[in-house]
Amino acid sequence: MIEVTRLDNSKILVNVEVIQSLQATPDTVITFTTREKIVVKEPVEEISKRIFEYQRSIHSGTLG
Repeated sequence: MIEVTRLDNSKILVNVEVIQSLQATPDTVITFTTREKIVVKEPVEEISKRIFEYQRSIHSGTLG
């Protein structure tokens, strides 16, 4: 999971396995496989980086 910030500054953990797409509109919209959407403060590039780092940690066995 990765942490993201909603527009009201609340933090939420998101399961990267159920993210379908990221879109800059200019706010970042995360769309899930359930078709649910959330808008977050982090730019698409930052979320992509967090997803990559999370997946790398899972595959290398160094989660944490």
